[in-house]
Amino acid sequence: MQFDDDANLDTSEVQDVRGSRVPGGKATIGGGIAGIIALIMGLFFGVGPEQLGLSSGDSGTTATASSVAQVQQSCRKGTDANAKEDCRTVAVVNSLQDYWRQEFTRRGGTYSPAQTTLFSDRVTTACGAATSAVGPFYCPRDNKVYLDLGFFNELQTKFGSSGGPFAQAYVVAHEYGHHVQQLMGTLGKSQDGRQGANSNAVKVELQADCYAGVWAHHATTTPDESGRPLISSLTQADIEDGLSAAAAVGDDRIQEKFQGRVTPESWTHGSAAQRQQWFHTGFRTGDMSQCNTFR
Repeated sequence: MQFDDDANLDTSEVQDVRGSRVPGGKATIGGGIAGIIALIMGLFFGVGPEQLGLSSGDSGTTATASSVAQVQQSCRKGTDANAKEDCRTVAVVNSLQDYWRQEFTRRGGTYSPAQTTLFSDRVTTACGAATSAVGPFYCPRDNKVYLDLGFFNELQTKFGSSGGPFAQAYVVAHEYGHHVQQLMGTLGKSQDGRQGANSNAVKVELQADCYAGVWAHHATTTPDESGRPLISSLTQADIEDGLSAAAAVGDDRIQEKFQGRVTPESWTHGSAAQRQQWFHTGFRTGDMSQCNTFR
């Protein structure tokens, strides 16, 4: 996965609060066994902690970008995205929003951008306080994606993904899939109180995987403000890394690894095979209308 070296990165789409102290508010989930429980429940790639019933309910104080703002200082060009993980995240966010903005316009709609917040350890959101144990998530109450970059290492060490830049891009693209669902009014279908392999919660997650694949299909042809694609190269090996990441966070894989058995009746995100299938469907067709997981 390569970015155009001469491209300009838009850091206004990423808020960097890493290293900020968040006074007030309790951590949503602590380390140790609580963190493992979070993994078993399949919280990764989900919506905010309050929707999951994990928020402490203590709003605390939301950190602001002025405390660190590393990406604003160091992520300026495509060369930075090719060299640094946090700058790569900025570039992926830029590409995602370029694509969805253009796709919504093509369909006669209006895309409202979503900011990504990079945090470390814990963060306070409109959906409640959360720690890194929750994993990446989208909060529909403030329309933001929250991400601790340390998760990318865990994706390999804890979940067995092959890793790689596009595995990380898949994570971000999935969360922006939830933002697209929020704009289209489908995200709320997951909040019907049901779990299991045939639940709406699973169907919402699989659709977000499909939307991630749709973006990937168009990633090297979507122009930025300069008129050139921000992503200049995406190989089959990159796509394989994305598929590996999708499989690694399947409910069956997580349950087998952390509880020693598979219980489909408690699934919230879908199996490894399903997640791969729907990402591949989006990538193969490049058509969001093919992502109707509710049929």
